[in-house]
Amino acid sequence: MPYFDTASAAPLHPVARQALQASLDEGWADPARLYREGRRARLLLDAAREATAEAVGCRPDELVFTPSGTHAVHSGIAGALAGRRRIGGHVVVSAVEHSSVLHAAEVHEAAGGSTGRVPVDRTGAVTAAGYASALTPSTALACLQSANHEVGTVQPVAEVAEVCAAAGVPLFVDAAQSLGWGPVEGGWSLLAGSAHKWGGPAGVGLLAVRKGVRFSPQGPVDERESGRSPGFTNLPAIVAAAASLRAVRAEAEAEAARLRVLVDRIRRRVARLVPDVEVVGDPVRRLPHLVTFSCLYVDGETLLHELDRVGYSVSSGSSCTSSTLTPSHVLRAMGVLSEGNVRVSLPTGTTAEEVNGFLDVLPGLVAGVRATLGAAEPEPQAPVAESVEIDALGLLCPQPVIELARAISAVPVGGTVTVLSDDEVARLDIPAWCSMRGHTYLGESPRPTGTAYTVRRDL
Repeated sequence: MPYFDTASAAPLHPVARQALQASLDEGWADPARLYREGRRARLLLDAAREATAEAVGCRPDELVFTPSGTHAVHSGIAGALAGRRRIGGHVVVSAVEHSSVLHAAEVHEAAGGSTGRVPVDRTGAVTAAGYASALTPSTALACLQSANHEVGTVQPVAEVAEVCAAAGVPLFVDAAQSLGWGPVEGGWSLLAGSAHKWGGPAGVGLLAVRKGVRFSPQGPVDERESGRSPGFTNLPAIVAAAASLRAVRAEAEAEAARLRVLVDRIRRRVARLVPDVEVVGDPVRRLPHLVTFSCLYVDGETLLHELDRVGYSVSSGSSCTSSTLTPSHVLRAMGVLSEGNVRVSLPTGTTAEEVNGFLDVLPGLVAGVRATLGAAEPEPQAPVAESVEIDALGLLCPQPVIELARAISAVPVGGTVTVLSDDEVARLDIPAWCSMRGHTYLGESPRPTGTAYTVRRDL
């Protein structure tokens, strides 16, 4: 059964498995102790730190291991903000950061700080100019992911780092998705990663803080990991994480070239094989193994279940399913279609046959989900009025858009259809539908119950 969700967690690399078993036998003692077993454990920890620091592109004494990537993000942001509290309480983030970064910013705001959010274009990318305009004299920290976890777009970290350095603001980089493919370029100040994203064991994160960056660890501290990550380290997992990072880096160039060909095939053929699909993210400046697309008139949760039923494990970059009214903050910031969203992230070793099998079954599954929802292409009808209003209150994504598609031929060219909906997803998907189908989105207006979204028929 093909597993296509390495953006969530990569399968354990064989090298990680071997290193884990070996270090369970050799690295169980306390590396802070001076007796024989402790010294042996310390040698393993030091070697793991040196190997990981080399892969990250920092000094060994700038890197500490944490219990997870999320822990690294939270402690890194909190420590950097505390270290620069005399500068001010303003933090800048992109609109498409991972939720761990956004949650850290929310905690900062709750404590009296402020957050500036840098917008992205339709591919999900920020600009250096966007960061330059968001920085203020009171900005203590800027945050930017190296590559987006939902759509794969690679961010211009080096350019943003230059802007931040010119303003005297440290840049924190969440490199969880990209670190297995190579070091992060540019003059970043702090960086976080997560071992289970590159084929290491879960429960190991890393935090790098460059020398010269003001940093004040928050919460209780002890003598371990430079006081930045307290508690007894999971040495066997750390050793396995370091070994697997070195192994995937050795394979990265060849594997990236091979997987990029397969992802390009998915991008091209999905657009041809499945009607009304939007492939999202930058087509060139992107991670080599990840592709995301959204299918109009499709319930995303149902489609994921159908793919799982026939043996394909994929995920969604969108929260737009039958169990929630909230679309993905990433897709919302990009302004792209969110319904029927599928994220495919290929693991090392994925074959062309596996990708071809996925492409063979996908069109039929999408058609089946659409048929179940009653989303077959409506028969053209003679216009009946200059304007029509549809009551879609209580209907969840993608039903409001399906009702809009049914009603558009009921008005003449130049006429309008207004959809009344209380589903937050409609705010994103109705404009996206207009863009895909060649009609004009005229905007929204509040109603006592729900929101009215108005569309002008142009074709």
